[in-house]
Amino acid sequence: MSPRAAPPVVATGKRKTAHARAAFTRGIGRVRVNRLPLEVYEPAAAREKISEPILMLGDRWKGIDIDIQVGGGGLSGQADAARTAVARGLVKWFKDGQLQDTFRRYDRSLVVNDPRRKLPKRPGGRGARKRRQKSYR
Repeated sequence: MSPRAAPPVVATGKRKTAHARAAFTRGIGRVRVNRLPLEVYEPAAAREKISEPILMLGDRWKGIDIDIQVGGGGLSGQADAARTAVARGLVKWFKDGQLQDTFRRYDRSLVVNDPRRKLPKRPGGRGARKRRQKSYR
């Protein structure tokens, strides 16, 4: 057996091009994002977004250590991906369907990945929708 055993619960989340993986183990209630404690993770808006499902749980999460690895996308997308991973992992850890219903009623993107993506740029303009103006007429 390897010296580092696999964590009991692993959950993932995605948003745009950002992806997150959260590993849950028994512990003292420590939450880390990319090896950084959640309390010092910046920006503050991302920190609050990631801690949403944890705060909804109350004190039940105190015996769990959560290690979150995020990558890709921007800060907001990473925060959304991380909160989805945390919420899914908590549902898996507690094996609680009622918790999943609570998360889903609060915000569906807590337990379901957001499928929206950026529309690709098309010819004839500067972006996906914007077109060059005509000067005649």
